[in-house]
Amino acid sequence: MNNQKTLQNEITLSGIGLHTANKANITFKPAESGSGITFIRVDLPARPAIRATVDNLLMSSSASRRTCIGTQGAEIQTIEHLMAALSGCGIDNLNIEVDNNEVPGMDGSSLSFVQAFDKAGIIKQDKDRQFFSVREPLYVEEDGASIIVLPAPEFKISYTLNYNHPLLRSEFFGINITPDTFKSQVAGARTFCLESEAGELQRKGFGQGANYDNTLVVGENGVIKNKLRFEDEFVRHKMLDLMGDLNLLGFPIKGHVVALKSGHSLNLKIAKKIFEQKKKSVSAAIPAPVSYEIPQEGSMDVNTIMKILPHREPFLFVDRIITLEKGKRCVGIKNVTINDYFFKGHFPGKPVMPGVIIVEAMAQVGGVMMLSPEENRGKLAFFMTMNNIKFRKTVVPGDQLVLEVEAGKIKSKTGQIFGKALVDGKVVCEAELMFALADY
Repeated sequence: MNNQKTLQNEITLSGIGLHTANKANITFKPAESGSGITFIRVDLPARPAIRATVDNLLMSSSASRRTCIGTQGAEIQTIEHLMAALSGCGIDNLNIEVDNNEVPGMDGSSLSFVQAFDKAGIIKQDKDRQFFSVREPLYVEEDGASIIVLPAPEFKISYTLNYNHPLLRSEFFGINITPDTFKSQVAGARTFCLESEAGELQRKGFGQGANYDNTLVVGENGVIKNKLRFEDEFVRHKMLDLMGDLNLLGFPIKGHVVALKSGHSLNLKIAKKIFEQKKKSVSAAIPAPVSYEIPQEGSMDVNTIMKILPHREPFLFVDRIITLEKGKRCVGIKNVTINDYFFKGHFPGKPVMPGVIIVEAMAQVGGVMMLSPEENRGKLAFFMTMNNIKFRKTVVPGDQLVLEVEAGKIKSKTGQIFGKALVDGKVVCEAELMFALADY
C-alpha cells in the first residue's frame, strides 16, 4: 500500500490559465521511482525543468493569490490545484510538459486532473513511499489566520473558513486524507472570489482567465450564474489549496493540519517549517542501512559502520562490530585510548571515560542492530529513553570496551534493547534503552 506511484500511460489536457488566460497544453508522462514531480517548459528553447519543491517557490507580488515555482528565468504559475490532485491520488513521480507559463485552470478544481489520472492509470512502483511523521507541533500565523500541525498517525486536515461576508461567515470541514476521500469529498471543490473584489482583482491583472464556469463568484445573495457542488464547497476548496501547497514538500506527511482562514502565503510558510523539521530530524537520527556487505559472519569494520551510522569522529564510538544477529543481538568494540578527545577535559589528571559516552556507544551498537532487518530499511531510529543505568567500574585509557546489546520488545514503531559494556569480561555499565522507529 505504501509503494511510490506514477501513471501507466501519458495523457494530455488543454485549457486556459485562470490568471493569465494563456492557452496551454499539459502532458503528464510517467517518471522513475524517486524522481518526484517535475514541470518541463517545452515552449522554451532549453526546455527548462522545474522540480516541484519549496526550494523553487516564487514569492514575488506577481505570484500572489496563486502558487508559482520557477528556476533560471522559467516559471510555472497556479500549480496548486494540480499539486493537490497529485497528493490526493498518491502520485509521487511524474514529468509534466507544459507549453506556456500557467497550468490550465480547467473547471477551477482538481476534478479534471483526477479524471485524467484515472483514465491514464495509476500504477505502483518498486520503491516505498518515504513518509515524514511530524515530530513536534508547528505553528504559523499572520493577519488573523493560523495553521498548527500536530503529530498524528495519518494525514488529516481540519479547516475553518471565516470571511466577513453573509455567505462565508463560518464553515468547518475536517477529514482524513486518502485517495478515496479526496476524490469524493475534496477534488471537485472549485475556486471562488467575492463579487465585490472581482473587478478590482482583474484590473490588477489577476483572474484574466476566470469566468462564471471555472470560478464561483459569490454575491450578497449567493453564487452568481452557477450552483454549489457541496453545501460547504468554499471551505473544501481552501483545503484543496492547502493540500496542493503542502505537496511542494516533495514527500507525503503524517500529521494533523489545523488551519484557520489560511491562504497560499501561510500554507507555504508552514510547508517550509515542516521541511526544516524534517532536515533536523534526519540529522539527529540513525538512518537505516541502504546497501552494505557483512563479511565473516556478521563482523563490520569502521568503514562499513559509517555506511550505516551518520556519526563521525569525534562522535563515532564504535570501532568494530564483531557479531550481528539482525534485529536480535549485536556486539561491538570500542578501543579506549588516551587520544580520545574527552580525556582532555574529563579528569585530565586521572583520565576516566565519561559514563554518558559509554551509554552512547552502547546506543550506537543498538542502532546497528535495530536497523539491520529488511523491514526496518528506509526507517530512522531515534534514541528516546534510558532506564536502569548502572555504572559498575571506571573505564580508562588502554581498556577495550565490549558492547553487547540484545533486543527486548520490538514493535513496528518502537524497540527496546538491553545493553551492557564489559572490560576484561567484567560488566562496567548496563542500561535499558528505547528507540523510536519512524519512516524517513
